[in-house]
Amino acid sequence: MTTRTALITGASRGLGRALARSLDADGWHLVLDARHPDDLQAVAAELPAAVAIAGDVADPGHRGALRAAAAELGRLDLLVNNASTLGVTPLPTLARHRLDVLRQVYEVNVLAPLALTQLTLRLLRSSGGTVLNVTSDAAVEAYGGWGGYGSSKAALEQVSNVLAVEEPDLHVYWFDPGDMRTQMHQDAFAGEDISDRPEPETVLPALRRLLESRPPSGRYRAADLAVPA
Repeated sequence: MTTRTALITGASRGLGRALARSLDADGWHLVLDARHPDDLQAVAAELPAAVAIAGDVADPGHRGALRAAAAELGRLDLLVNNASTLGVTPLPTLARHRLDVLRQVYEVNVLAPLALTQLTLRLLRSSGGTVLNVTSDAAVEAYGGWGGYGSSKAALEQVSNVLAVEEPDLHVYWFDPGDMRTQMHQDAFAGEDISDRPEPETVLPALRRLLESRPPSGRYRAADLAVPA
């Protein structure tokens, strides 16, 4: 049986780390990215078979290194564009949102996933692979203060939507995991207790169900993919 390969961005924390652990347990080859070298190396120490490359997904050279690592493994079955940024916190209203910060949010949350997809398309096409873009309910709901991040995720969703039409031999998913107890969520709600939010690991059964059942390309929410008890 051919060993499948996944490239996961934002793999040092939260949902990216949880998914990396889950796929590793099932024998997948992994290429892992994150901005913080120490956090990424801690994950790599758990998953010694994984290729861990620290860097910023907004950097073209770093994206090239990720693509090269996947090519070295011989195939790419799954690209997970999970890395993202809020920009600044506390989250500003649109009236006060600095445009230079907003440009960086779009660079990381929209342009980098598209650029990495472009780089890896040949590998993905060869395997009939899957592109998974992690989105948010902030892409479709109007929350005060979330205009920058939310609009970037809305753009990512439309990129995903069009990619699914243009690449019918791939499976393209934009996946909304719902609220989770992550560092990003804590940063968004600085000083608040978010212990009532579920851990990222609780989303894994729904996410793995999506990846293994491979329904038609589209937007999927973890809440709608809950695995029956």
